[in-house]
Amino acid sequence: MTDAAQPPVNTAELYMPSPEVVEQAIVKDYDALYRRAAEDPESFWAEQAETLEWFRRWDKVLETARAPFYQWFVGGKINIAHNALDRHIKTWRKNKIALIWEGEAGDTRTYSYYRLWQEVNKFGNVLRSLGVRKGDRVTIYMGRVPELMIAMLACAKIGAVHSVVYGGFSEQALADRIEDAQSRVLVTQDGAWLRGQIVELKKIADEAVRRSPVVEHVVVLKRTGHEVAMEPDRDYWWHDLMALPIASTKCETEVMDAEDPLFILYTSGTTGKPKGILHTHGGYAVYVSTTLRYVFDLKDEDRWWCAADPGWITGHSYIVYAPTILGATSFMYEGAPTHPYPNRWWKLVEYYGITVMYTAPTAIRGLMRFGAAWPNRHDLSSLRLLGSVGEPINPEAWKWFYEVIGKKRCPIMDTWWQTETGGFMIAPLPITPLKPGSATRPLPGIIADVVDEEGNSVPPGQDGLLVIKQPWPGMLRTIFGDAERYIRQYWSKFAEKGWYLTGDSARKDEDGYIWIIGRIDDVIKVSGYRLGTAEVESGLVSHPAVAEAAAIGLPDELKGNIIYAYCILRQGYEASPALEEALKNHVRHEVGPIAVPAKIEFVSALPKTRSGKIMRRVLKARALGQPEGDLSTLEE
Repeated sequence: MTDAAQPPVNTAELYMPSPEVVEQAIVKDYDALYRRAAEDPESFWAEQAETLEWFRRWDKVLETARAPFYQWFVGGKINIAHNALDRHIKTWRKNKIALIWEGEAGDTRTYSYYRLWQEVNKFGNVLRSLGVRKGDRVTIYMGRVPELMIAMLACAKIGAVHSVVYGGFSEQALADRIEDAQSRVLVTQDGAWLRGQIVELKKIADEAVRRSPVVEHVVVLKRTGHEVAMEPDRDYWWHDLMALPIASTKCETEVMDAEDPLFILYTSGTTGKPKGILHTHGGYAVYVSTTLRYVFDLKDEDRWWCAADPGWITGHSYIVYAPTILGATSFMYEGAPTHPYPNRWWKLVEYYGITVMYTAPTAIRGLMRFGAAWPNRHDLSSLRLLGSVGEPINPEAWKWFYEVIGKKRCPIMDTWWQTETGGFMIAPLPITPLKPGSATRPLPGIIADVVDEEGNSVPPGQDGLLVIKQPWPGMLRTIFGDAERYIRQYWSKFAEKGWYLTGDSARKDEDGYIWIIGRIDDVIKVSGYRLGTAEVESGLVSHPAVAEAAAIGLPDELKGNIIYAYCILRQGYEASPALEEALKNHVRHEVGPIAVPAKIEFVSALPKTRSGKIMRRVLKARALGQPEGDLSTLEE
């Protein structure tokens, strides 16, 4: 969200939690817990780590000798899949529902913890039979199906490193991520259902593998049943492999070091190359389970619905790992929120008795357009908490969500965090007084501040850089294969102080509540998804008509931001509506639907610095009719 769309701080508008919510809450006193964590963070995190099962206890909670390459729970032996599944099989949770799934067409499946454990074991053995060993990377490119969760947990169980690529990305984006991770195994499906149409995942995967031929084996789930090409000796059907004797329901869990890698997740950066964010077994497991327990106050009787896609960090942390570590019951829905009608989500909440729902402002704004009549047709009284993720939520959407969906009973847990942070960083607890549009205050164990360019805390109401002043267990460990970029991107700005630079600008109000403004680099958030301008621009320039391109994000009521692109054409090409449409289709094919510009403007020149860097802030200011600021570095 840009400055133009950011609401002014309003400390008077407070929404107090009900006595019932406060009474149920795990944490009764935020200030006391925050103070205790701040005074002795290592003891605090050690206490949280005790809730997990370790094969060997750690020797040291935090190692800072190689900062910023911090290490957590040094010497500890653990496996996140053991904590998510194996340990529950020895308790009453063995027969508890772990996952309820509904397909877009209305088909359903239910997995107890025991059945999920069996399926994960079987697929773990399948991966081992394909030659996957501890530390090997496996790329997963699927829709919202239980098998995506099974594949991720199976990788974790055998010590492989999964790299999940969102099913909305196209050939080149998938190929780039396969190539960077050097994955020899790709797990995909014939197609995914979305809005009644088939998304051709296998067809896209085939082209990606052609462009990145490091892949030796492709495992294909049959979901849509439509005909797809299967390459002999490379492609295997999921169901065929899972029916083989090798797919035993007994699979030995790999004992992992706390700092062994768990997954790589690629996020857009300011250069054309996506960043492979690396997370590890120990600290990540401690962090995501702690934050879900505190913020959403999950109880054994809850039905938790994180409506994100498992292909993004929200899905990794709060669909796959944290809920299973806590032994919760999760719900997953395959399709679009408005298919076939705008009441699909509300129908699901009513039918399955969802108690806690976590979604993105984009989805809320999209459903707002259809009015209150659709949700009002359904009994939503099972809900007790709501949540928001992906971008700052504007007050109008917050109030609609609170009043129409939550019926003024359900506090909204508005969470700020990143792929890099692993889990929630700034978020309310159920007991926190809420202000629409603010993620409130840092969680216990997190020291966040808003500072100027020199690192001085800025006064209330003033914009600054959002920084995290001490390490936390869920933090990224590096950028895969590029340690130098990791240091440069996140730690170089305040290297002497040892602060993590989030890349977001923010402001604090008089109560210490933090209001996120938006990105300070060339990353656009569209519908909660982060896209690097470079990826969009590369997609445009790969078309023979385009000589040069620049992309910016502009505020949009529905999506948070839309992509607005500027293109300089090569000689021999002329601007036209037909060419604009062709370029949009080209970006859709090369990068993915989420990267398609809403508008492409053809120009003869772009504002650049003397060193040749495109000044996107000038383009944005012009598009918004705002002052262009300092133009001293602009080359005329």
